[in-house]
Amino acid sequence: MTKVFIGGSRKLSRLNIKVTKILDRLVKKGLTVLVGDANGADKAVQNYLMKMKYNNVIIYCMQNGCRNNLGKWHVRYIETSSKDTSFRFYSIKDLKMVEDADYGLMLWDSKSKGTLNNIINLLREHKQVVVYFSPTKTLCKIDSYNDLAKLLEKCDQQSLDKFEKDLNISKLILQPTLWASDN
Repeated sequence: MTKVFIGGSRKLSRLNIKVTKILDRLVKKGLTVLVGDANGADKAVQNYLMKMKYNNVIIYCMQNGCRNNLGKWHVRYIETSSKDTSFRFYSIKDLKMVEDADYGLMLWDSKSKGTLNNIINLLREHKQVVVYFSPTKTLCKIDSYNDLAKLLEKCDQQSLDKFEKDLNISKLILQPTLWASDN
C-alpha cells in the first residue's frame, strides 16, 4: 500500500482548496497517510481527515506521547534516548516518517526549517515531494536538488541565512552527493 508523509509548518493552521483537493484524491485512492502530531499543518491535516472519517492514517509521535491525535488513529511511537525536545528531537520522528513513506506532501511557509529538512530528507531518499508553498499559494513538484534550489530562490534572505546556518543548504545544493555521504 502506498504511503504518503504529510507534514508542514506549525504556522500553517488552515488548509486551502488546493491542499484539500490533494487530500481528497489521496483519500479516494485509499492511500495510507503518515502525519505527525504537531500543531499547525499536522493538526490541520488531522482535522480535515477526521471530518472526512478517513481511517487509513498513522500518527507519528515521540515516545513521551502524542500532542495531537484528533481521529484517535493508530499511533507509531518513535523512541530515542534523548531527553531534549528541540528541533533535533522531533526530526528523529520525521526521519522515520521519511523512511516509511513512498512520497511526501509538505505544506511550507518558506520559514520553517523543519519542513525544509523534511523536503531535503525525502529528496535524499529519492522520494518525490509535492510542496504547497504558502507565500505564493502554489504547488511545486520537487524531484531534484535543482527543483529545490528554484524553490529556495523564492525565500527571503533572512530565511536563507537561517537555513544555511542550521541546515548547510549551500553544500546540499552545490554538491548533493557529498552532502548525502556526510550523514
